[in-house]
Amino acid sequence: MELTEFFETEARRCGYRFVAGLDEAGRGPLAGPVVAAAVILPRRCPLTGLQDSKQVAEPERERLYGEIARRALGVGIGVATAREIDAMNILEATRLAMGRAIQALAPSPNFLLIDAVTLPSVRVPQRAIIKGDGLSVCIAAASIMAKVSRDRLMRDYHRRYPQYNFQAHKGYPTSEHLRLLATHGPCAIHRRTFHPVLLKTGRGGG
Repeated sequence: MELTEFFETEARRCGYRFVAGLDEAGRGPLAGPVVAAAVILPRRCPLTGLQDSKQVAEPERERLYGEIARRALGVGIGVATAREIDAMNILEATRLAMGRAIQALAPSPNFLLIDAVTLPSVRVPQRAIIKGDGLSVCIAAASIMAKVSRDRLMRDYHRRYPQYNFQAHKGYPTSEHLRLLATHGPCAIHRRTFHPVLLKTGRGGG
């Protein structure tokens, strides 16, 4: 399968004018926030090189981020912190971040295309699409915006906590991150309910 405007076109045929794609970045890391993006693209908006963000190299993601920001009708970004993730679990924190992305979006969407997740508390018609970031143009655009936004936040956190090298692994459980976590213990942005951070709580960091 390849990216198309099929789902967007289908929603517009039902009378929905502002169709937003939603996706998140950061469900799997041991540290940092989960970040969601909501994107409304104009009709027939070709974006050369657009794919699911996991399939795009970092320099190309940065280029696409700028192009999407310039050409989209609207972009909203929402963040749920590590503390919120620990308080409610990663799925509910993802929903929280997506709700915040929708609130930040102007114009307000009247239909949502969401990568795999449903938003029961959001009173906007919606459709969850499994692997939607590889099928829907606006969801793929949202995946780029969410990933680049989160990566930038993690580079900011690297400056605050350089001992963890967040700029390299972005909080994901790489062998380097696990080694540094074992050495220093968790810091303030580690997710205390995630293994193996849970096993290290009470040591170092802060």
